[in-house]
Amino acid sequence: MLKKILLALLAIFIIIQFFRPEKNSSNAQPAPLAADYVLTDEVTSILGRACNDCHSNSTDYPWYAHFQPVAWWLDGHIKDGKRHLNFDDFTNAPIARQNHKLEEIIEMVEEGEMPLSSYTALGMHPEADLTEKEKTTLIDWARSQMAMLKEKYPADSLVMKRRR
Repeated sequence: MLKKILLALLAIFIIIQFFRPEKNSSNAQPAPLAADYVLTDEVTSILGRACNDCHSNSTDYPWYAHFQPVAWWLDGHIKDGKRHLNFDDFTNAPIARQNHKLEEIIEMVEEGEMPLSSYTALGMHPEADLTEKEKTTLIDWARSQMAMLKEKYPADSLVMKRRR
């Protein structure tokens, strides 16, 4: 009986390998962050190492992303990450949303919610595990960009409108 169950599980595992999610590798940048915001080399490096796999149109997939059901799990994380924040489509959003996203970057980094612990756990993606200096750099950058927006736009245009 146990042998039949194991064989059935093995067959299912093999079959699901043929059902793969589409890769996030378009490299399309219809409205990139760098188009309207100042990015230092250090900030660009931090975003590239710790954020862009889930928050851009180009993911650098690890070796284990080629196996199901892990690929489905990663695909869900990437889609969710891009839904919340996509640096390659950042400047298409209304200015109030851009300002809000910069505010959320500060909040998420300060609270240690980003990068996700599941992304850096078990020594996976050690390059994405931000040092305190890198966190401060990213937070200071986001604050400076918010200050730039505040100088450039009227205050009421930087506030998200409440949905009814």
